[in-house]
Amino acid sequence: MRPDLRQIRFFIALAEELHFNRAAERLNVTQPALSRTLKELEAGIGVPLLQRTTRSVELTEAGSVFLAECRLALGHLERAVSLARRTAEGLSGELRIAYMDFAINGRLPELLRAFRSRHPGIRVELSFMPTTAQQAALLEHRIDLGFMIGLLDNGRFEHYAFEQQPYVALLPATHPLLDAPSTSLDALAREPFILGSGENWTAYRNRLFAICHRHGFYPDIVQEASSSEGIFGLVAGGIGVTVYAGCARNVLRRGVVVRALDDVHEHIPVCACWDAGGVSPSLQRFVQFMKSVWGG
Repeated sequence: MRPDLRQIRFFIALAEELHFNRAAERLNVTQPALSRTLKELEAGIGVPLLQRTTRSVELTEAGSVFLAECRLALGHLERAVSLARRTAEGLSGELRIAYMDFAINGRLPELLRAFRSRHPGIRVELSFMPTTAQQAALLEHRIDLGFMIGLLDNGRFEHYAFEQQPYVALLPATHPLLDAPSTSLDALAREPFILGSGENWTAYRNRLFAICHRHGFYPDIVQEASSSEGIFGLVAGGIGVTVYAGCARNVLRRGVVVRALDDVHEHIPVCACWDAGGVSPSLQRFVQFMKSVWGG
């Protein structure tokens, strides 16, 4: 027979008081009920836990070992109850959040620091994913929220316009266009382009190609990279130029100069997206913080 919680509480009280009357008063039960419960506990375990005399009660060696483990078990149980309540209230729990380059190089780190300071009991698990991979992960419930380019066109999802970033030109530090007082997309039309690979940068490329088309050209892509670091490195090496998000100003890279594009007025929408039908208390806390506290 396994001891139940009532038996364990009775045993701990007697072990701490070492007196049946005081233990019974502490538990608000009669002394016979306490004595009967402890005898049932010993019978169930199969070893004596208490050494009784007419004047005193002491723990046996087995009783001392059992007491130490009971205190640990009761502590874990009380912690489990507390965590369950905190999780239900959104004060504790876990969040799986995905991000892409423009988010992590933009204002997302600032948001995460502020949220962690306000809600230290919620653990945030971060994963890097391109926009298209985030959309699939949301649909398959592998993440709770994603920071991506644009919206996920599905009625079950909610969105929040987290950040609007301008398009900027990244030029090698020795590029002749830097001698001009300003830079335009039209001026880049005949330049060799570095772009993120189609596999990881599909959402961004589609938006950039549409803008270039409106300006009457298609970028001459001479090299692709899978990451922002790769793009910056190729630009610094003089392989070509690129058009990137304004968060490039937050990423210091020797040999690369960031210039505003005076003829591009569109912005890159970095949106937070989550499933409206399965919002956990932790996710509710995060969304509310993002919208009302931090965002406000």
